[in-house]
Amino acid sequence: MAGDIKNKVQGLDPNVRARDVKGMVEHTKSIYETLNIITKRAKQLQVDIKHELHNKLEEFAVSTDAIEEITENKEQIEISKFYERLPNPVIIATEEYNAGELHFSYRDKKKDDRF
Repeated sequence: MAGDIKNKVQGLDPNVRARDVKGMVEHTKSIYETLNIITKRAKQLQVDIKHELHNKLEEFAVSTDAIEEITENKEQIEISKFYERLPNPVIIATEEYNAGELHFSYRDKKKDDRF
C-alpha cells in the first residue's frame, strides 16, 4: 500500500458525498457490518499513510545540537502539503469497498466472503 498511495488516490474525489446504502450492503446484508469493514480498512490506511509520511519527512530531516532549533525545508513542506490534500482514509476505504477491492472474513462463522 505504501508505495501506491499516490496512484490509488489519483482522480479520487476528496469530498464527502452521498452513497447508495442498499448497494453497499449487498455482500454483508448489514449496514453495520459494511461500516465495520470500511472502518477497519480506514484505520489501516491511516496508520500506513502516517508511517509513509514520517519516513518521507525523515529523509529530509536536518539534525542539530540545539533542541529548540527546528528547521523546515521546502521538500518537507511540499510533502506535508501533499499528504494534507489526500482524501480522508474513510473515503479511500469506501471507494475500495465499492470497487470490490476489500476482502473480509468472519472468525466466528465458517463463512469466508470475498467479492
